[in-house]
Amino acid sequence: MRALAPLLGRTLVLVAHPDDEVIGCGALLQRMQQGAVVFCTDGAPQDDFFWKRYGSRQAYAALRQQEARAALGCVPNGAEPIFLADRAPELVDQQLFRFLPAAFEALSSVIRQWRPQALLALAYEGGHPDHDSCCFLASQLGIDHELPVWEFPLYHRSSDGLGVKQEFAVSGGEDVVLNATADEQHVKRRMLEAYASQGDIVSHFGVELERFRAIANYDFSRPPLPGVLNYEAWQWPITGGQVAESFVRFLESRSRKPHLARQHT
Repeated sequence: MRALAPLLGRTLVLVAHPDDEVIGCGALLQRMQQGAVVFCTDGAPQDDFFWKRYGSRQAYAALRQQEARAALGCVPNGAEPIFLADRAPELVDQQLFRFLPAAFEALSSVIRQWRPQALLALAYEGGHPDHDSCCFLASQLGIDHELPVWEFPLYHRSSDGLGVKQEFAVSGGEDVVLNATADEQHVKRRMLEAYASQGDIVSHFGVELERFRAIANYDFSRPPLPGVLNYEAWQWPITGGQVAESFVRFLESRSRKPHLARQHT
């Protein structure tokens, strides 16, 4: 646990959707002295495939928020949920890359109010455009607020088209593996079960191991991986090139070089 010491104090976790935090760092949250989780979208895509049975997109978003509160309520030391869409309603699931300035300002406000010692975010891996946007935002917030930034993987698609879960997609420093205790695994399963709207998540992701590292030195002006990204294979109307272009525009608007995202240690 010595290697994870930077994350065990007052840590702000940036995730895209309710349930990301449990899958990626549900055990680590149980070891933090003071943890808070910022959900950077409302968790409710515009496509009615996701919310039709709940009556409306707004009802589904409210349900996901309720589930997030229940999941974080299982953490023994407590973990505060912060819903960024309450501050910026345009932050809709799958659309985060289109509203980076609004998300950045809202997150900066959270950081000023909450005063974390470190940030922890999703990795840049092409699994979901919102996940990649969280990684990018965390990298820039770390620079602006002079905070160490760490990351964890969720899922990506390998070069041969296979789904890979909870492993980093690209090299970028030494991984720190957390082996969850039996009690931590039990709590993590309870947290996952709180997300009943997402189906049987437990069967798709393990609860035994979690991986972390200081954020890699990504080139955010390019997609994270060559070939077809996971969400491109799902045939979403979003490409990795479009997401990377949005990162470049954001950096240019802030007079930063679009190819650079400094590594945090």
